[in-house]
Amino acid sequence: MVSASVSKQMVKFLSNVTKESLLDVQGVVRKTDQKIVSCSQQEVELHVEQAFVVSAAEPVLPLQIEDAARSESSLEEGDGPSIRVNQDTRLDNRVLDLRTPANQAIFRIQMGVCELFRQALQRQGFVEINTPKIIAVASEGGANVFEVTYFKNSAYLAQSPQLYKQMAIAADFEKVYTIGAVFRAEDSNTHRHLTEFVGLDLEMAFHYHYHEVVDVIGQMFNAIFRGLADQYSEEIAAVNKQYPAEPFQFLDPPLRLEFKEGVAMLREAGVETGDEEDLSTPNEKLLGKLVKAKYCTDFYILDKFPLAVRPFYTMPDPQDPRYSNSYDMFMRGEEIISGAQRIHDPKLLAERAALHNVSLDKIKPYVDSFRYGCPPHRPPP
Repeated sequence: MVSASVSKQMVKFLSNVTKESLLDVQGVVRKTDQKIVSCSQQEVELHVEQAFVVSAAEPVLPLQIEDAARSESSLEEGDGPSIRVNQDTRLDNRVLDLRTPANQAIFRIQMGVCELFRQALQRQGFVEINTPKIIAVASEGGANVFEVTYFKNSAYLAQSPQLYKQMAIAADFEKVYTIGAVFRAEDSNTHRHLTEFVGLDLEMAFHYHYHEVVDVIGQMFNAIFRGLADQYSEEIAAVNKQYPAEPFQFLDPPLRLEFKEGVAMLREAGVETGDEEDLSTPNEKLLGKLVKAKYCTDFYILDKFPLAVRPFYTMPDPQDPRYSNSYDMFMRGEEIISGAQRIHDPKLLAERAALHNVSLDKIKPYVDSFRYGCPPHRPPP
């Protein structure tokens, strides 16, 4: 608006500045009589006196931020322009796509999760460690590993920091955690499979029963849930605006069910599944809905998985060798971590590795680390 401090030429100049250009602006902040609904700062407005273009954006952009920020519900209901930005366009122009309020908030929430994870564990005496990402043997077994050339030999990108965390426990660290890259050669297009992601891992020794660790992890998650609700409510609201979701519910202490109980709930719902059969993705999602309906929680722990579906280093259940001292934790029917008590007896560990066709020569340093006294322990990857 033309005024004593703003000329007609200045208004014309600013009206021709292209979208997404970077400006330096000098002005006066004044309180408004009414809330400005269209802005993030709704109580004040800036009366511009000077403006300088620092970096001008091109006149034609690959996508418009307001289009990329539009929710699916608004597109379906016809609330505003029906312009949908496809995923390939978003990924090809990621710098622009990351400017949406939801994406900005997601990165801040991710930062919050890592910080709350650290705080919850450091309060209990955990030590942060960093582990190698180029390793000599596949840490989880199986074929879903990236093989790389390591000078004249072969090596692998780490599927997890698992073996190194256990070796830290054997070295008397007692409680450790790490945040770092994880690589999985999973050729899948589902939202559950990523070739690279950031993993939050911990490992700790226990005194009497591995449920000591399960309880620590459950309370850690509750601390993260509470921290996000208290400290990142604005970011959560920004994400919800583009991706609406119901408020997250959880119990304190967290709900813990045995695998057998989960199978029984699925059978009551008409699902045919074996006692020692791993849960399929549809069954995990269905069980999440059944748990939510019965216990009013989006987060729960499923304990005592069948031994046959767990990695070689998983401790068998001493009461029933068909099962194991292992568990998964779920959020809204999606597995978010998988953990177990790890075998700390070198003889049993070697037997289990052989049973899973894992070369003992390649994991010799790992097995040997348990020959010099090691406390019982368990982590979640």
